[in-house]
Amino acid sequence: MAQRSVPTGRQRRLATEMRRMREHADVSVQEAARMLGADRTMVSNIEAGRTGVSEERVRQLACLYQCPDQKLVDALAEMVSARKTKYWWDEYRGKLPDGFLDVSEVEHHATAIRTAQTVHLPGLFQTEEHARALFDLVVPELPRLQVELGVAHRLGRQRVLEGDGARPYVGIIHEAALRMRFGGRDVARRQLERLVEASHRDNVTLLVIPFSAGSFHGAGQSVLYAEGPVPQLDTVQLDTAYGAHFVDAPTPLANYRTLLGLMERSALSAAESRQLIRSIAREV
Repeated sequence: MAQRSVPTGRQRRLATEMRRMREHADVSVQEAARMLGADRTMVSNIEAGRTGVSEERVRQLACLYQCPDQKLVDALAEMVSARKTKYWWDEYRGKLPDGFLDVSEVEHHATAIRTAQTVHLPGLFQTEEHARALFDLVVPELPRLQVELGVAHRLGRQRVLEGDGARPYVGIIHEAALRMRFGGRDVARRQLERLVEASHRDNVTLLVIPFSAGSFHGAGQSVLYAEGPVPQLDTVQLDTAYGAHFVDAPTPLANYRTLLGLMERSALSAAESRQLIRSIAREV
């Protein structure tokens, strides 16, 4: 099978999970290749995401590794078949950084989404004006076409919270993020009104950590936690100055689950949070 030039985040994750499955079984790359009757290079390429792997091959390897978790095996096999579909973000491939597209992919395949924001508002609820104001602040300055592509892509991501397949969502927002006036007063007011409107959706819970809470766990963090079909396939995405960073190792995932739980405890209730957002919108 021909090697990929740049595997997607989901393809890399599948490769990582196949390596973890082999290592958990205490099987070497050479032993895996021998059991398959193949060259060790093929196993190495699969585990590096350099070459694709069929659903049949995933199940074959899981059987050879004697993986007892059938739900995990089924989820990994589904990752293979799902990639045959053309997704909306593919139209941005080659036009936006791969990290943008990987975030879309993670959100789309998540069974539930949790986020925590302390300075910025969740991209899944940003208005067009607000998003454009943020992209205008990127250093070095982006060409106008890149700004508009970035805005369009961010608005496209929001469909994961809409329609019949809307994902359950819990968003933690610090009051500081609510009081930032990106784009000016009018843009900020309309953005806050959008948040209030979104908070009424059945699948959306917005929780605000007020200034009065004082210090809290996760201060300064910006986290997107996407739950997979099984816990082993959960993913954390962190924003950095250099783009999206993804975390999928078991221990950090457990730590981020704990962190988000602690942040939720510092937040107001959903009703109190909505009232605070309304109050700030009136002050802007």
